[in-house]
Amino acid sequence: MSLYYMRTPEHTRARRHMWEQMMNKNFEGEQPKVVFPVDVRADENGYLISAFLPGVNSEDLDIQVVNDTITIKGEIKLDRTEGENYLIAERPSGRFYRVIELPDELDSDKAEADLKNGVLTLKVPKTEMARPRKIKISNN
Repeated sequence: MSLYYMRTPEHTRARRHMWEQMMNKNFEGEQPKVVFPVDVRADENGYLISAFLPGVNSEDLDIQVVNDTITIKGEIKLDRTEGENYLIAERPSGRFYRVIELPDELDSDKAEADLKNGVLTLKVPKTEMARPRKIKISNN
């Protein structure tokens, strides 16, 4: 007997909703205030994620890789003094998170992250089972 795991859109939405509820609990009832753009590039060995996070320190970032899901969360801290009279205050500050669900299982042990000039670069390889393999055909 074989069991197959098929991902349906309903299953994906339910899983994402559950994950987001769990992440919101980590923010102690506070909704994330900052939205940041990402690029996700795929090849046969894995994924390269680039996230635009200006003003974020590596100490203020938390990156988790679980199965096929990557979570990036953290906080942008600004030195603004209460009571100051800002004419324009557009720079975002506060907590953020982003959940990226990918189509393949990921190898979290081999993931690498780099934060340089406000750009987070995350390299996450696929597991060996998720990578394409060539099958050698024998001529009998």
